[in-house]
Amino acid sequence: MKTKVIIFDADGMVISNTTRFSGKYSQEFGVDYADMLSFFEGEFQQCLVGKADLKVVLQSYLVKWKWNKSTGDFLEYWFSSEHHIDKQVVQYIQQLRSQGIVCALGTNQENYRTEYMKTKMGFAEVFDTVFSSADIGHKKPHAEFFEYILDKLLPVTKEEIWFWDDTPKNVEGAKRFGLKADLYTDFAGFKAKLDSLVV
Repeated sequence: MKTKVIIFDADGMVISNTTRFSGKYSQEFGVDYADMLSFFEGEFQQCLVGKADLKVVLQSYLVKWKWNKSTGDFLEYWFSSEHHIDKQVVQYIQQLRSQGIVCALGTNQENYRTEYMKTKMGFAEVFDTVFSSADIGHKKPHAEFFEYILDKLLPVTKEEIWFWDDTPKNVEGAKRFGLKADLYTDFAGFKAKLDSLVV
């Protein structure tokens, strides 16, 4: 069946992989990496599904993390440090959209970085639509994440959607849901596969 929609992952696909922010920050500011990790693996997870406000949650951590500016300044420092758009992928998305293929972003993000991606990174214009876990209330690879997207894309069927992600468990989750899904490892392999089957 013809592919009508391609869903792209953000970090590791449209955004180039760089040093993880928590690792970079802990080295630069002399902060215990394990302490930062406990935040990202703990309370931050509630932010990713829209159940907690990142600015509120961060307030109790920033003093420990030796940050002496505002919470807003911290988020700007964080998000800008990961502002590495893969221009090859973006140009290819433009090509796909020009041929009538709907290109969507499907990402596990909290609200503030989702907004940063849409505005500062230009993803509101790069993509036909942006699907964020914070808006959906569920993360990849949960079926509810894909169910929400499918409902928004109707009358497109599961068989007409192709999902790409650089995390194996997300790809497996998409496959279990019934989507065509592939693991993204590099741009050349991704483009070669789409060129042969879609473009």
